[in-house]
Amino acid sequence: MDYIKLLINKLGKEKVLLNEPMSKHTSFKTGGNADIFIKVNNIQELQFILEIVKENNVPFFILGNGSNLLVSDKGIRGIVCKIDINKFDIEEKGSFILVTVGSGNKNAEIAQKLLKLEIEGFEFASGIPGTIGGAIKMNAGAYGSEMKNIVLSTTYMDYNGNIYKIDLKEHEFEYRKSIFLNKNYIILESTLKLKKGKKLEIEEKMNEYSKSRKEKQPYNMPSAGSTFKRGENFITAKIIDECGLKGKQIGGAKVSEKHAGFIINENNATSNDILELIDYVQKEVLRQTGKKIKLEIEIVGEK
Repeated sequence: MDYIKLLINKLGKEKVLLNEPMSKHTSFKTGGNADIFIKVNNIQELQFILEIVKENNVPFFILGNGSNLLVSDKGIRGIVCKIDINKFDIEEKGSFILVTVGSGNKNAEIAQKLLKLEIEGFEFASGIPGTIGGAIKMNAGAYGSEMKNIVLSTTYMDYNGNIYKIDLKEHEFEYRKSIFLNKNYIILESTLKLKKGKKLEIEEKMNEYSKSRKEKQPYNMPSAGSTFKRGENFITAKIIDECGLKGKQIGGAKVSEKHAGFIINENNATSNDILELIDYVQKEVLRQTGKKIKLEIEIVGEK
């Protein structure tokens, strides 16, 4: 196709990968191939790709770190664009420290940089897998805090290549939700409102959260983090456990025996194994308790 040649000529053959296995780019380690896979490092590259997408009517999907995602076994048609835009700028403003990070910056790396600089407020996100872009999109949270508590503004691009900046209120943050969830917007960078802290105290918190995760979650097995959302008036993992579903296995997919809210890739699972197990758990919980449990992970790709 002519547009593939254009992409290769502009971005380089090493950046435009054809028939790329999505199992390489998701924490579940499953999923079929993407027709075209491109890692994007700057705004200009992104705008060029969006022009190609628009002119050729190519299906288009934005990928962060693939840590909250299940890609179907048939893969993803068109272009998958992995956003790898990195930035780390600091500005002191009164009693606050404003930290601007690129959407491709990994949460764990941000946390380590902030620790060295003795800046507090991001500790809760230090163990959340993935990038800041994904964390903003999902209003990621842990240990009593979430992104909406620290975000000041976000800069994003629409699919026409236009760039906008929004303040906290305009994010429309809710539980595991933001304006970016169902809109064709691409997060470029976010500014976080943090403050000066004490290195020892920050480190203690991060170590405590890390220890808790390792004790309670199957961190060493391929998964997409918590598979299901918290219920409005119930703890989802608890009712899955009470329904006797811990350890339930379909193919290579399994409900973690360590944490019932996690479905793990136990033994070379396919995405279909995981989907079947999700369906089984949802139906069984509904049958036994009358409660509907909703997905926290995103399912994408050709059905």
